[in-house]
This record gives sequence, C-alpha cells and structure tokens, in this order.
Amino acid sequence: MTSTSLGQTLLPIARASIAGALGQHLDASEEAPWLQEPGACFVTLTQQGELRGCIGTLEARRPLLADVKANARAAAFQDPRFSPLVARELEHTEIEVSLLSSMQAMAFSSQADALAQLRPGVDGVLFEYGHFRATFLPQVWEQLPVASAFMAHLKRKAGLSPDFWAPDVRMQRYTVSKWKEADFPLAAEAANKIRRA
Repeated sequence: MTSTSLGQTLLPIARASIAGALGQHLDASEEAPWLQEPGACFVTLTQQGELRGCIGTLEARRPLLADVKANARAAAFQDPRFSPLVARELEHTEIEVSLLSSMQAMAFSSQADALAQLRPGVDGVLFEYGHFRATFLPQVWEQLPVASAFMAHLKRKAGLSPDFWAPDVRMQRYTVSKWKEADFPLAAEAANKIRRA
C-alpha cells in the first residue's frame, strides 16, 4: 500500500462523510481491507489557507474507516472554535487527513531537556498536566518553528500559562502521514465536478 493510494482513499471518504451530513451525495470507495484495521487520524479543514476546523483521535480505538468519517464530520460541525460548516462552504473547503503513528512517551528532567528532544517539523506532541491536556500536530511547526514558542502555545492551548512548568508534566510524541486534496488535483477536480453536477 503506497502513501499516495492511502491519501487517494482517505480524502474522498472524509469529503463524502461531510457531504452526506449536509444532504449531498458523493461516492467514495470503502472497500480497502486496511480501512477496517484500528487507526487514529485528524481531519483538518481550511479555506483559502485559513483553519476552518480540526478534530482528531490520538489513539487507535476503532476502525480507521469509522475514525476518518467521524473526525471529518466533527471537524466540520463540532469544532468549538468555529460555527458549523454550511453546504455552500464545502466546495471552497480543502480537506487534509493526518494518520497518526503510535504514541511514544518522552522521558526528560526539565523543560529544557524536553525541548531539546523535540524534532521540529517531525514530532506531534501531546502535553498533559493533571486534567490539562492539548496536542499539536507536526504541521503546527510550520507556524511555530522554534521549540520554545511551539511549547508555549501548546501550554496555552491546554489552558495553562505559556511559562508554566511542573515536575509531573507528561509529554508524548508521535509522527503523522498526511495528505491534502491539493496534492491530488485530478481527484479534487473530479470531486468539484460531482458537486456541481
């Protein structure tokens, strides 16, 4: 199974899931056996390069097919940062699917030690302290390429002060394989034709 074929399968499933919730019908193949294997993904929606929704799963607890469908709908309609997507927006919304690796617990002696271990552009990070919890996908490094700024914004997302640190902070990292519709222009063009039909 090539990376390209994974993307060509997952992206139409995500778009069809959102379209179906909006009362539109799009065809997407769901026959691949690997779709029934456990998987964890994030679905990110953008419009003209600006975030429009992002929801995902950190651990593989259900078949990847179900995870992609549910997270696509959640990104479109349940991201609390945005109003629910409406039908007229879908044609102008680009979808990206990120397939997560398994989590790797990090061992560190200080915040400086944790920052030194991070791989900008590669690592997604899950930050946890008590009931405070937040994650950034590796794509966030594109906006926050410096590890200290990446960490400060991640803590703010978790509801903590950017300069917060405590000995019992926990961090895990992961990587992603990601695909966006712009990487598959022929598929995107075909989807547009279906939507306009």
